Amino acid sequence: MNIFKIKINNFRLLKEFSIDLEEDLSLVIGKNNTGKTSILSVLDKFLNEKTKFSYDDFNIEFKKQLVSLIEQETIVEEFDPLGIKMKLFIQYCERDNLSNVSRILMDLDPENNVVVLGFEFTLNYTDFLKLKSDLFVFTANESAKKIKAKEKDVEYEERSLKDFLQKEIGNYFKIQRKSFEYQIDTEEVNEENFIDLEKEAISIKDVINFKYISARRDVTNREVDKTLSRQTSNLYKKREDSSEKSQATEDFKDQLAGTDKVLTEIYGTLFNEVIDKVKNFGGIKMNESDIAIISTLQHRDLLEGNTTVVYTHDDHKLPEHYNGLGYMNLISMIFEIEIIVQEFKRDKDKKPADINLLFIEEPEAHTHPQMQYVFIKNIKELLSDGIKREDGENRILQYIITTHSSHIVADSDFDDIKYLKIQSTNNVTAKNLKDLKEEYAIDTDQFEFLKQYLTISRAEIFFADKAILIEGDTERILIPTFMRKIDLEEKARLEAENAKDDFLPLLSQNISIIEVGAYSQIFEKFIQFLGIRGIIITDIDSKGDLGKRDDNDRVILEACRVTTGVETSNTALLHFLPGISWEQLKALDIEQRTISVGSSKLCICYQQIESAYHARSFEDSFIHINRTFINDKRDKFQGLQNRKLFDGAKNDAYELAEKCIKKKTHFALDILYHSDDNFSNWEIPEYIKKGLLWLKKD
Repeated sequence: MNIFKIKINNFRLLKEFSIDLEEDLSLVIGKNNTGKTSILSVLDKFLNEKTKFSYDDFNIEFKKQLVSLIEQETIVEEFDPLGIKMKLFIQYCERDNLSNVSRILMDLDPENNVVVLGFEFTLNYTDFLKLKSDLFVFTANESAKKIKAKEKDVEYEERSLKDFLQKEIGNYFKIQRKSFEYQIDTEEVNEENFIDLEKEAISIKDVINFKYISARRDVTNREVDKTLSRQTSNLYKKREDSSEKSQATEDFKDQLAGTDKVLTEIYGTLFNEVIDKVKNFGGIKMNESDIAIISTLQHRDLLEGNTTVVYTHDDHKLPEHYNGLGYMNLISMIFEIEIIVQEFKRDKDKKPADINLLFIEEPEAHTHPQMQYVFIKNIKELLSDGIKREDGENRILQYIITTHSSHIVADSDFDDIKYLKIQSTNNVTAKNLKDLKEEYAIDTDQFEFLKQYLTISRAEIFFADKAILIEGDTERILIPTFMRKIDLEEKARLEAENAKDDFLPLLSQNISIIEVGAYSQIFEKFIQFLGIRGIIITDIDSKGDLGKRDDNDRVILEACRVTTGVETSNTALLHFLPGISWEQLKALDIEQRTISVGSSKLCICYQQIESAYHARSFEDSFIHINRTFINDKRDKFQGLQNRKLFDGAKNDAYELAEKCIKKKTHFALDILYHSDDNFSNWEIPEYIKKGLLWLKKD
């Protein structure tokens, strides 16, 4: 039995939210403020009931709707309850024991194996009328207070509707729990047909047990803190309370009993003076005031302050706080997971719940990339046994992990990943990465390539707002510097004009640089899936007739100068700008090279005419506009050969790029090495600069 879908309405950013869950691990990813913690919070509020809902838990759009409804002068017609809602979609199979869910089943059709539990914090029409009435009194009282304050020449700020709702919301919005009818043929929920779990006094504690490990873990490496040591004591308590008392537990108790006997004899001597003083107090009959101090070593209390976690280094045992925060965080999580698993198991007189859901928030805290890899590699194995007891009671353990770590994503199963994306100002959507396979149904090889590429080396794009797709090492080396140079130039320009920048500097934006080689077209559907803005930096790659023929005397087009070219060999240009003639391709401005990909925008950046010259490649373009810079440093450039070709103006940039570049990556590093502090001794090719400035804008 497991939860396969969660739907949430009107809770913070989760206005109309739905997320699918896997049978075991669901890895939830997304940038900051995309609702990951909100999922945890709403589950905790509805399932554990330890924290109450507040006015600020409402989605902003719902707040506006609620305020508008309240402030209407005319009495509105009766409406269905409105507010925060959550539905859990549960599926079971023939192997499952249905004793706990039997009272909440809405359909006895054997083909329908779905239970939908609904949780609501809503306002019904009757309570709405009461709210309106109480608000009238509240407003009148506030007006009276202001009049009295004015008479006393005292300032008084009347409390508003928002103040009233923040304080009184719990008096009008009420928690409800329901089991809804699920129509298996349409996969829809019939909200008109339900069992009211409150009225029927049906508890769901035995159906769902929800626990979590918050990102706000109290792990520090201060000397006064002994987080891990406290956890060992807590872990013992949980195991001692369970039905699985091991032989080690019994041996521990037996040893303590023997120690009690020895210590009691010692205490008799150690405390005899104070015992005699007690006897001498008046008003007490002989022998009535006899006291004794005996040893009662309680196994739980003994562990409470007397277990110390240490770590060993070169045969030395060092205190836990000497360890790095990363290791302490990792060890603490493992301890906490073990404690929670013991709680899920429950005591022998009580069976585990049918569904045991564990939420682990941001396990990467304080840990370096390698440790993050280790965590995600081993977490499935750690939790694979689920909730398994010696008496034969077994349950699966379903768990959700949220993360901002591209390293954890890179070493995860692609099918486990759920991507959260802000759809609008006050709404978030969740997408299954495995659903991307349908987008690539025509060419499944592309999907497999994308999946392997993203989970091996470039998972950071999942957390980006924007992306730069580049061909190779040269751009990878230089693009960050180009961004820095543009930021410096823009800052200087704005200061000179006494103007303010409407956009963040490029290096302050969340931009991911992705090396895609000649495969940028494969990323089109993925960019659309993410819904992010991006640029593709590529080459025009002109080719033309240089006289080469095949065996049938047909022309073989070869790489050539743009001026003698007749078409492009660049697959990205052919894919993203189809049907464009060669002459048009050379002349397109930046707006004409910007395309829509779903809700995303992509700008295709390639060489344009600059300083009366049209380059074919990056090196060609850079040499043309920076010939003086390179010529002055040519003897120091490690990536050059045939340096004498730079003498005079006989050879153009195309010739120099073809014959003088020994290794492109070395040439790129030469540019960086010989730059001045502000990168002002060379210029960025215009096609790249315009693209980066386009990307800078939201």
